[in-house]
Amino acid sequence: MKRAVFLDRDGVINRAVVRDGKPYPPDSLAELQLVDDAASSLQRLHDAGYLLIVVTNQPDVARGKQSREEVEAIHDALRAQLPIDEFIACYHDDADGCDCRKPKPGALLEAAERHQIDLRNSHMIGDRWRDVEAGQRAGCTTYFIDYGYAEKQPAPPFVRVRSLAEAVDTITRNPGGP
Repeated sequence: MKRAVFLDRDGVINRAVVRDGKPYPPDSLAELQLVDDAASSLQRLHDAGYLLIVVTNQPDVARGKQSREEVEAIHDALRAQLPIDEFIACYHDDADGCDCRKPKPGALLEAAERHQIDLRNSHMIGDRWRDVEAGQRAGCTTYFIDYGYAEKQPAPPFVRVRSLAEAVDTITRNPGGP
């Protein structure tokens, strides 16, 4: 069985656009910026033998605010700069009731089956309660990058960190979880 680190996209590997204290995805490729140390942090995880799988909710596609092509162009740009093994995007909104939209764990469970991933020895890094809950429901150790957004906070248990680099430091020091 393989180990993986599941990562949210916006706010974890690339900067979220924050408006009125709430995070949003970049509207276009021109707005895309990596978070500090994203490339070196993800390379450390890759070198430690983890599969790196981005699991992202992109409801603006269902809402008609962004095209699927624009989201996939952002993924292509990230893939060119980072050692990501797979991107899994949910293009639905809450009302669609799909299993792939976080906080449901469907995308993580599907990836685990496809790649033979041991979820108990895997990790989920996110910056919102939905990310943490999806990781918890899948059985992963969860890390919450706390940017102080003006929104619901995740329920324990999780490891609170200030950055992707801090989460990666914790994972590489304690692969089985803190």
